[in-house]
Amino acid sequence: MNVLGLLRVAMRALAVNKLRSLLTMLGIIIGVAAVIVMIAVGAGAQKRVEEQIRSLGSNLLLILSGTTTAGGARMGFGSNLTISEDDAAAIPREIPETMSAPALRGTAQIIWGNQNWSTVIFGVTPDYIDVRQWELAAGRLFDATDLAGATKVCLIGQTVAKQLFGGTDPVGQVIRVRRVPFTVIGVLESKGQSMMGYDQDDLILMPISTARKRVLGSGNLAKQRSVGTIWVKVAEGYDMKAAEEQVRSLLRQRHRLQAGQDDDFSLRNLEEVAATQEASSRVLALLLAAVASVSLVVGGIGIMNIMLVSVTE
Repeated sequence: MNVLGLLRVAMRALAVNKLRSLLTMLGIIIGVAAVIVMIAVGAGAQKRVEEQIRSLGSNLLLILSGTTTAGGARMGFGSNLTISEDDAAAIPREIPETMSAPALRGTAQIIWGNQNWSTVIFGVTPDYIDVRQWELAAGRLFDATDLAGATKVCLIGQTVAKQLFGGTDPVGQVIRVRRVPFTVIGVLESKGQSMMGYDQDDLILMPISTARKRVLGSGNLAKQRSVGTIWVKVAEGYDMKAAEEQVRSLLRQRHRLQAGQDDDFSLRNLEEVAATQEASSRVLALLLAAVASVSLVVGGIGIMNIMLVSVTE
């Protein structure tokens, strides 16, 4: 019997056993669809993680004010401001392959007209924009002159612009941050959610001198140059691990920490964090594909059983 004859026999068998044929096809269709959907979900999750990693910036080290010991109790990261703007300035001076940006952080209610919104306030230097790889959607950035004069200007994220201004152009508008008037000089491009799940566009950036003097400063903080975080960008091609150790050694020296003493700061290599996140997303994608493959195998076994019954009959 030739191929054409075999096809005729097969089609007649399918026509005679319509329900059996439908169930056979349904099993394999569901299996294939499950594999395709799960692989697509895994690939989408992996792409999302990669986008979040890129939004942080590349080749970054993050220094957080560290733990201190008080009355025998070890306090958490950020419980005491142990790093300063002077530390941030010393890093690129001593390690030329780096660029640093100190930052103060707080939250505040901001008001424009009859609209208000609670957001995160960052007091930063102009280098922060480059280090974190922010792009400007409209307006201008603040500069060294604004920093030196502690001018009341700010940049806002897309979430703040949408919630506060709606369809109105924010550039040039005056908002109130803790009763202090600020002129919006620019709007930042969107970055979306971070790896930790917070909205990176829900923020206001202002000169760190302005933030310290008018918004976030209280008590000694207004007089000192302490900061909560320092972002360090390492030059492309320079060894991140070596840069991490150099920064750690420099800060320990500046803080006069003796051998055996714990760091009074936390230093995180975001390249390692990114690698861990990427590895996790790859494992998730493989796991989803494996789970979906079970459906395909089950569908195949169902086809095999029905074919066996057909041959036996």
